[in-house]
Amino acid sequence: MRRFLLSLILLATSSPAATQGLLDWSQDEVSAIERHGPWPPPPAHDPSNRVSGVPAAIALGEHLFNDPRLSADGRMSCATCHQAGRDWSDGRARGFGTADLDRRTPSLWNVGYAHWFGWDGAGDSLWAQSIRPILDRREMGGSAAEVGRLLRDDKALACGYERAFGNKVGDNDERLLVDAAKALAAFQATLVSPRTRFDAFRDAMVAGDRAAAARYTLPEQRGLRLFIGTGNCDTCHFGPRFTNGEFGDVGIAFFVRPGEVDSGRLGGLAKLAGNPFNLLGRYNDDASGASAQRTRHVQRLHANFGEFRVPSLRQVGRAAAYMHSGSLATLDEVVRHYSEVSPDRLHSDGTPLVRPLGLSPRQRTDLVAFLSSLDADAPPRPAPPPLCP
Repeated sequence: MRRFLLSLILLATSSPAATQGLLDWSQDEVSAIERHGPWPPPPAHDPSNRVSGVPAAIALGEHLFNDPRLSADGRMSCATCHQAGRDWSDGRARGFGTADLDRRTPSLWNVGYAHWFGWDGAGDSLWAQSIRPILDRREMGGSAAEVGRLLRDDKALACGYERAFGNKVGDNDERLLVDAAKALAAFQATLVSPRTRFDAFRDAMVAGDRAAAARYTLPEQRGLRLFIGTGNCDTCHFGPRFTNGEFGDVGIAFFVRPGEVDSGRLGGLAKLAGNPFNLLGRYNDDASGASAQRTRHVQRLHANFGEFRVPSLRQVGRAAAYMHSGSLATLDEVVRHYSEVSPDRLHSDGTPLVRPLGLSPRQRTDLVAFLSSLDADAPPRPAPPPLCP
């Protein structure tokens, strides 16, 4: 049935009577477009987190997410840097905490579907990644003892903890830190970006609805054709989330300041191996061990130097700054970078993922138009529910 519908689309768009607002898409192109959906996907579930998807844990996680008492000075919460009104980022080129940071604050949209976390992949679960900024002295500067004390002393949080985990708050601070992070992860996994103009076009193409598909502008269509065609952008930015979830060197400078480099994935894998909260440790709730296989078998190679996570492109036009370092200010600068990137900027030991595309001014404009069609306004979030009604 799918191929029949695709054939109808091809026949309709290649005929003289075809809708003037629709490009002549080949069957292969329509198939490529189809692979970028449907959206939204089913809810994310993390087997390493026993409270993943549990409503009481989601509620507890949302309260903790907005609680500045997780930080050492009581002034910074997760929401300080991951703001709902800024698409779960902070609108800055680089993040900040107790000190200025070297990387951009990533958006939390669709983070529950990832399998590596952070720009360098030093986290292998969303809950382990949620622990890192709490303890990092350059970010929130907190401690397991402070998190444990908060959960024990705050009656509402203690009640929320008992509802989420099925037992009263105990005395093991490290366990309480992990449980707080698992509640934070349960909440963050609910942050799914809205449907977009691209999704409407994709669904219309699959359904053979020419009139609906033609509402997607010609610049957006031309940019999409470039994205899935000669630009080869979907080599890394594929699937419904527009990312392969892995890492690559795309020619962004490694230096963060004179004499100091950010090694990216190479350093991230070293941090992952030394992290007591990784999925090979005792806090993984997945008795099958399947969730730890990726961590067990990943190899740290020198070719990983200078590689950074391939971000999702959903809501990309709202990112404010781009690349791991926030070094490019606009989507037009990003497109120009890929149009003009020098192979000499790529790490010599890595497998080249990019080549200069040599785009014309109109092609750059079209590609930006397509990327902008992956944005949409999210509905306002309601206030978090009370922990214990």
